[in-house]
Amino acid sequence: MTMRADDLIDRRRLRRKLTFWRVAAFVIAALAVVALSTWLAGERIPGIASDHIARIKIDGTITEDEDLLRRLDQVRKSNAVKGVILSIDSPGGTTAGGEAIYDAVRKLSAAKPVVAQVGTLAASAGYMIASATDHIVARKSSIVGSIGVLVQYPDLTGLMDKLGIKLEEVKSSPLKAAPSPFKPTTDEERAMVRNMIMDSYDWFVGIVAERRAMSRAEATALADGRVFTGRQALANKLIDEVGGEDQAIAWLGTKGVDAKLSVVEWKPARGSAFFLPTSMAMALGRALGVGDLSTDLIRELGAERLFLDGMLSLWHPENAVSGD
Repeated sequence: MTMRADDLIDRRRLRRKLTFWRVAAFVIAALAVVALSTWLAGERIPGIASDHIARIKIDGTITEDEDLLRRLDQVRKSNAVKGVILSIDSPGGTTAGGEAIYDAVRKLSAAKPVVAQVGTLAASAGYMIASATDHIVARKSSIVGSIGVLVQYPDLTGLMDKLGIKLEEVKSSPLKAAPSPFKPTTDEERAMVRNMIMDSYDWFVGIVAERRAMSRAEATALADGRVFTGRQALANKLIDEVGGEDQAIAWLGTKGVDAKLSVVEWKPARGSAFFLPTSMAMALGRALGVGDLSTDLIRELGAERLFLDGMLSLWHPENAVSGD
């Protein structure tokens, strides 16, 4: 039977569609296989079973990172790790998050030599963590310091007045849920917040004095929120040496660690981007041409700072986006 021209065209269109979807399915399956194999291979860090120097990166805004705390503990317990380099590049973050990591690093330092290698920045809680190590190395132009504590909250009362919004509240006591962005801060509320800040500040200064072998007066003089270059920090005893990872490895050598050992970075075993494991998300992102999907989008955009709550130890230069 002779086919009509319209039927022939429709059949050809159908074949093209089927071919497209077959190719697409094959590509997706191939990506899945590659990503899965990359993920499985990534679960075994090369050299992890042999003696090595562990590198742990601490970057971005600091919070109470359970995965990081777990990794620090695993490094502490590993017989293959002979020394540790903390690679720090952070403006700080929550004071409680910095405290948790500081305590974990001190525990790690009791078991193995630990050196901090500062990249661009180790300020506030970032410097707090660096001070937990046995030796601090920073670049000459690194930014170090910003020792202090801060609480910030917006005042939306002017906006509420313009919009005709009134706040009604009933609370058990005057200082409950204070300070509030929805009403002016009273002197009593401001005094309460300042007492909290000064208590944490006193603790922070005590850490610096103890860890950097300073008098309390010396530490207090440096703890006015200022930041220093690496060279200035060295002159003020906030760091021990200028340089990079080579100098960090050389210092580990003075503590009995073979400087010829490989440096192996201990990374998170799994990530959370779109519920994919880290290695799988990285492979898929590269295959799709959109970069590394293993990093949470909120962290990549720096927007996690918008959700920080409580007392902060975070460097905040003038006109910057995030808080000090």
